[in-house]
Amino acid sequence: MPPSDDIRVTAAATVPTLVLDTNVALDWLLFRDPTTAPLATALAAGRWRWLASRSMREELEHVLTLGALAGRQTDAAAVLAAWDGAAESVDPPVARPPVFPPLRCSDPDDQKFIDLALQVGALALISRDRAVLKLARRARARGLRILTAPAWSRLDSAGEFGRELAE
Repeated sequence: MPPSDDIRVTAAATVPTLVLDTNVALDWLLFRDPTTAPLATALAAGRWRWLASRSMREELEHVLTLGALAGRQTDAAAVLAAWDGAAESVDPPVARPPVFPPLRCSDPDDQKFIDLALQVGALALISRDRAVLKLARRARARGLRILTAPAWSRLDSAGEFGRELAE
């Protein structure tokens, strides 16, 4: 007998969530950057859930087909299929009380990652974008860690996120 929807929702709610920015997604799904291997393993094993919005996927598709990578030999369809298989869409984003004062990124294109991470209560936003990383200290006060992939990997393997979930 298949598990009921209630059991699946309960199980999903106990798995920590994270948000990836477009550069990290590309590092993992297109360039196979070794610094993203622990992240790929954790997601494949179901130890973490990757949440993303439609606008995030649209940004990736734009970068692959019309943006900076358009002239390169990339298999955009394969990258997008990998995204679709790994990311959990949360459109429209889960409603949570607004965070005041809001965290504002100096790069408006990156604001969607911060907003989604805070709206869904993600434990981590993984980025290598300087404008996003500058918000790490202020985000930490709101329960969100903004980290690079290698920093996330170190904390995850040290069990830091497990301790946060237990608190």
